[in-house]
Amino acid sequence: MYTKKALAINHVKEHATIYIFMVILFLTGIIFGAIIVNSMNFVQKQDLFFYLERFFGQVSDNQHIENKEILKDSFFYHAKYLLLLFILGLSVIGLPVVWILLFLKGLVVGFSVGFIVNQLGLKGLLLASISIAPQNFLIIPIYIIAGSLSMIFSLTLMKKLFTRKLTNSVFQPFGQYITVFMLLLVFALLAALLEAFVANEAMSSLIKSLY
Repeated sequence: MYTKKALAINHVKEHATIYIFMVILFLTGIIFGAIIVNSMNFVQKQDLFFYLERFFGQVSDNQHIENKEILKDSFFYHAKYLLLLFILGLSVIGLPVVWILLFLKGLVVGFSVGFIVNQLGLKGLLLASISIAPQNFLIIPIYIIAGSLSMIFSLTLMKKLFTRKLTNSVFQPFGQYITVFMLLLVFALLAALLEAFVANEAMSSLIKSLY
């Protein structure tokens, strides 16, 4: 157990630059998402808020989606996202796409939170805190780790291809690559459970009390 912990710490220290780069990339996406909200004109905001209010109305009338359905959709969404990052890490040339995907994830989070807060003020901040924050506290690190591992493995392959040393030594990091992604998939399931049975229930209760 101690050895695994030491290996993980050494890995992070060795590739700290990549992890920091991915965190900055994600945060940049959040900032751009908030900027997009502020750059929208009144009509655009009202049009978008109309659909949000319809959703609130459905929730208050008990027409919201079942928890099990949310769990299934959420998990499959995360699983597909992680699978895509996994494949891009194997392709070498897919590295820029990894950056774009992580940036877009940040953009979506920044826009979602920014728009709700912009339209509802403190109520929107409370709504975002209970409906968006719980699962994202878990899923954001998962995506950052997945994107970083994808980039690390892609650079490792690139280095071995250029040095023409693509020998059996590549199979050990590949095995570790698969193992960590499988572990991230388990944590993604936990994030989906949080979204379906904690965030969704809390959001429904708050919306019903507000509407």
